[in-house]
Amino acid sequence: MAKKKKNKSKVRANFRKRQSTRVRKTDFTKDFKDDAEALENTVSGERLTGKGELSRKRTVIGTNSDQTDSGFEVDLQIDSLNSRNGRVLSVHGLNSFVKLADGKVYECTVRGILKSLATDLQHVVVAGDFVTIEIEPDAEERWGVIVRVDRRRNQISRTSRKRQQIIAANIDRAFIVSSAVEPALKPNLIDRFIVSAEKSGIQPVIVINKVDQVDLVDLQPLAGVWSQLGYPVVMTSAVTGIGINRLRALVGGRDCVVAGQSGVGKSSILNAIEPGLALKVSQVSQENQKGRHTTTAARLIPLTGTGDNGPTGGHLIDTPGIRSFQLWDVIPEEVAGYFREIRPFINFCRFPDCTHTHEDDCSVKWAVADGKIDARRYESYCQMRVNDEYL
Repeated sequence: MAKKKKNKSKVRANFRKRQSTRVRKTDFTKDFKDDAEALENTVSGERLTGKGELSRKRTVIGTNSDQTDSGFEVDLQIDSLNSRNGRVLSVHGLNSFVKLADGKVYECTVRGILKSLATDLQHVVVAGDFVTIEIEPDAEERWGVIVRVDRRRNQISRTSRKRQQIIAANIDRAFIVSSAVEPALKPNLIDRFIVSAEKSGIQPVIVINKVDQVDLVDLQPLAGVWSQLGYPVVMTSAVTGIGINRLRALVGGRDCVVAGQSGVGKSSILNAIEPGLALKVSQVSQENQKGRHTTTAARLIPLTGTGDNGPTGGHLIDTPGIRSFQLWDVIPEEVAGYFREIRPFINFCRFPDCTHTHEDDCSVKWAVADGKIDARRYESYCQMRVNDEYL
């Protein structure tokens, strides 16, 4: 039986500016002083084509891809007997740690052509990525090169310095962690995480930590709004163990990311879920009541422990704390569609392009006045509508 040929083609891929050659030659005087006769053979004109020196495009062997979320425009073909599939555990500068199917962990660099592709990504590889690496089978040290990043199923990302910063990739649930005190609860920051999760098809779970230091009755009005919208809300305490078993049950063999502000107790919760991790934790600053960046890089953690509901399984991704969250790739007209309580009223406004902020005969504003939409959530929507990242 004849072997089926692989579908390979030549693809024109955009590269970053630093990969292009010098745009214009300006040192003619220097060349004249060094060698005047050589100037007689100087090319007097050049046609700018797709394959000239002035182009930042190159031809690579691969197939077209529609992976716009991750920024790749080409899926490179790998023809190597030494290639292995794995998953990225963490990224530290130029090196990444990749775990293979046999459990071995390799420290890898990224293939140069992947780093040179022109994308909006701040980092080409992130924790949770499924990748292909090339290794030396007889080498004593576990080193490798990441030669391909598989298509991401989803991701939690934000805007950072006008580029896309992916917090975690290929996840099922997002644990949005906040604290009742020290630092204070920021509901609008949680709403932004929820919108990002809704956009990527990830189920958000709201976790309020340090509830042993407050009266739960004070948190009920705020938590009740999210619960009525269908978002699970878990009250936890990493010190007393409140809510830890419920978090284990919510993991249930899934891949989950733990994200939130610095100092809310993300690492402490992970230590409680999986005893023996011994993740580093620190206290909140007493001067400004802000958390310290104890976790410096996102880390994929396999769970092997057991709880009251049986084996845990799955993975948790511990992420560094953030203090602001500006949405990525969300235009103002899309924001209302990611609010579950606003969505049913959109089609009843008088104007089809209603922004639900200042227009007359707006059904969304009427719903807010009638108490059908929470006023605080509506204010959060208005802030996102004008892309205000300062909470």
